[in-house]
Amino acid sequence: MDYTKEKGRIVFHDKLQFNIEHILECGQVFCFEKRGDDYIVFPQDKVAILSEKDDCVEIVTKHVEFFVDYFDLDTDYNQIKSNLSKFEIMKKPLDFGYGIRILKQDLFECLISFIISANNNIKRIKLILGNLRKNLGDEIGDGVYSFPSFEKLQSCNLEFFKSMGAGYRAAYLEKVCSQITPELLDDWRKLDTPSLRKNLISLSGVGPKVADCVLLFAYHRSDVFPVDTWINQMYNQYFSPLENREKISRNLVETFGNLAGFAQQYLFYYQRSGE
Repeated sequence: MDYTKEKGRIVFHDKLQFNIEHILECGQVFCFEKRGDDYIVFPQDKVAILSEKDDCVEIVTKHVEFFVDYFDLDTDYNQIKSNLSKFEIMKKPLDFGYGIRILKQDLFECLISFIISANNNIKRIKLILGNLRKNLGDEIGDGVYSFPSFEKLQSCNLEFFKSMGAGYRAAYLEKVCSQITPELLDDWRKLDTPSLRKNLISLSGVGPKVADCVLLFAYHRSDVFPVDTWINQMYNQYFSPLENREKISRNLVETFGNLAGFAQQYLFYYQRSGE
């Protein structure tokens, strides 16, 4: 175990397995802000302040057990990186994003967040999600609001979502809240990955890439490989010319197997950096 728990805080001792910037800035999550040298993270109705110290990372929160699970602290990422390092293409990405961990996000919040993320940029995604939080959530910290409950979002109409800045995604948000419930999403955990992926793609506003993101970042299925512009670029650079993103995804899952989701995050973060 590389961390210790105390009342009101978690101390993670191996900084090679936990880098705050790598984890939060690698495209997997939007519910955070950088404040000075620290980061504040606010999934659902929980808050934590993350600080990098000389020999550790400190997570200050009232919800210690929640964030132990959220940051997947009981998984040995040194072993994951060791297994991935056998692939030549992974060596530079592993060195660059050494401190990445894949978060265990709430199913409903992750689904809504990635529907909003489609064909969108980080700044605007966070703006729309921030608007939803301020209008429908409760204040849980200094200028920080909880993610809206399913019931509150289900009660909103198309015009409301448009007023939040969602644009054409407003129609997706309105419809998807009539297609699912948090209980249904949770019940889908028992499905195998292909069946679960098929169910997700049947939802309004969910294409293959969004489905794979939800599978990886919420259901924690590592046998998927979300493909966006950066991964498409990487594949054509290091593998063979191919523009069919579904086929790229399948090929990369075949290459990396159950490590595919982890490989995707290191490769995406590295490719996007332009290094």
